[in-house]
Formats: sequence, C-alpha cells, structure tokens
Amino acid sequence: MSLPREKLDRLVERWETIQSELNAGVAQSARTKLTKEFSELSPVVAAINAYNAAARESADLSALAQDPATDREMAEMARVELAGLKARLAELEGKLQIELLPKDAADNKSAILEIRAGTGGDEAALFAADLFRMYQRYADLHKWQTEIISISENDLGGYKEIIASVTGAGVFARLKYESGVHRVQRVPATETQGRIHTSAATVAVLPEAEDVEIDIRPEDVRIDTMRASGAGGQHVNKTDSAVRMLHLPTGIMVVSAEKSQHRNREIAMKVLRSRIFEAQRQKLDDERSLARKEQVGSGDRSQRIRTYNFPQGRVSDHRINLTLHKLDAVMSGDALDELIDALITDHQATLMAEMATVDGL
Repeated sequence: MSLPREKLDRLVERWETIQSELNAGVAQSARTKLTKEFSELSPVVAAINAYNAAARESADLSALAQDPATDREMAEMARVELAGLKARLAELEGKLQIELLPKDAADNKSAILEIRAGTGGDEAALFAADLFRMYQRYADLHKWQTEIISISENDLGGYKEIIASVTGAGVFARLKYESGVHRVQRVPATETQGRIHTSAATVAVLPEAEDVEIDIRPEDVRIDTMRASGAGGQHVNKTDSAVRMLHLPTGIMVVSAEKSQHRNREIAMKVLRSRIFEAQRQKLDDERSLARKEQVGSGDRSQRIRTYNFPQGRVSDHRINLTLHKLDAVMSGDALDELIDALITDHQATLMAEMATVDGL
C-alpha cells in the first residue's frame, strides 16, 4: 500500500490550522471539539513528520553519494548511512500506514463488560467468575476503574451473570477483542474422579455511550419495579426495588437489582444506552462489512474465540492460532496484553490487506 502524499499533506495542514485556532482562542463549545480532533491527529502528524524527515535525509545522502564532486571516503560513508536508513524508512512507513488505518470511533471510550456462564452448569459459573477476576486485575494494571453494575451468583461463588463498567482512556480499544465464547478445560472442584470437563462462558464488551450520543425518549421506555429473586444469601434483594427497563422500539431489556431503586434506574439506563449504542454501531459495521466482503471476500471466524487448558497450562486464541504456555500469567491479567497485542496486530494487518486490495481494483 503506497503512501497517499496528498492526504498526508492535508492532514498536516489541518493539524496546523487547528493548532492556530486553539492558540488564537475559540469559544468553549468549539474548543472541546477542536481539542479532540487535534489530539486524534497528533500521533498521525508525528508519524508523518518522522517519515518525511527520514525521507529528506535519505534523499540528501543519496545525492551526496552520487555527486562526482564528493570525495571517495565521504561518498562511502554516505552509502553506509543510506543502507541503514532504508531499514528505518521501511519501519517508519509501516508505522505511518498503521496510523492511517480507519479508526474505530468508540476506541477511546470506557466499556460495559458482561460475562455470562454458558454450557457446563456450576463449573461454567465458576469459570465466569475467574474471567471477571482476570479482567478486573487487568483493569487494575492499566489503572482503569471497575464497578460492578449487577451480579447473579450460584451457591459455589460462581457467577451466572456479572455486568460491570470499566472506566478509563482507551478501554474499549483493547477489551473489544475479548467478546465471544471462552472455553475452559479443567478438573472442576466438584469432580470426585479427576475427570477433565469442558465448560464455557460468554463475554460481551460494549462501548459506553454518552447521553449526547443516544437520545432515549421517555415514551419509548417501559419501566417495571419488581422483587428480586434468587437462591438466597446477601446478594438477593428482599424489597420491591429491582428495576426492569424495556426499550420498546428495539426490544432491548435491562434488569438491575441493587438495593436502591433510584440507583437501579441509573444503572439500567446506563446499560440500556450502551446496548442501544452498540446495536446501532453493529448495524453500521455489518453494512460496511457486507460492502467490503463483496470486494475482498469473507473473513468470518468461529464464535469460539479462546480455550483455557488448565492441565497443560496453556491458552489458545483460535482467531489468530496463537498459543501461550503461561495460563497462570494470563488468568492473573499479567500476560493478557500479549494476546490482545497480537489480536490488534492481526486486525491492523487485515485492514491493510483489505485497503491494498480495494486500492488495486
């Protein structure tokens, strides 16, 4: 994929224009939007400037090496530096191409994390709890804030379902690759004969929507108050404070069962807004994906994204055929970045290949 010179010049020109406007002083309403655009353009412009500087240096060295007036020793030194600079130029071009890839507008958002036990009964619920602790520890390592929105436990301390908000810069950009079916292979604590069982849990990661992004009309929402139910224990609400919120146009339903009915309304609306935002976003993604597949072919993957094999101490991500023999480090959150970084790299490579294919049509 060749670098689009005109586009690069326009991006730098736009960045300089915004910088001048911000320095000159603008109204607060416009300043917020301009500051955001300036922040998004800054890494792209930095990559452009670094590449341009190296390209100019390469041209100067090439001219020096080929100039008949240059003495032999100086010309040889220029050729040696030029050889090293070619590798540097290729690296800078690769970084610049990545910066130019289409960005997910939701990448910088916080996220709603939903984990539900799948097949496997109590063991699946225990695995769901393990996954939540993994993400909670991962969030701590990145200095993100995690807040549990709702939780449904079984008698063994596993989670039938847990929903939490993860707040911080760039949360969705990394956690979005975790959505899908996670499978575990291990000997459950309830297994008396040492047999390995296979269970599963589903993970959904939604970008957290802001009030200004999703306008939910009061007449489009039906709110019911009800009594929470469950197996008993401290996590079961004994009052009629649980809130069920139904968005009539989409059929999306959210239930929150904390102790405070007022807090439940806030939580339910927060989750509802994020689910509607994700549904709209997914619809647009599907439309774009269909158009892209008509040009570059299908690239669908299996819904099962990852397997955690405890007897062998390994984690395998099926989307990129990557296996890490460091299960404990992944489950503690410490090595999860190795998987996510590899997924991001694969995604970027796919986008670059698609853009190159479309450009070549």
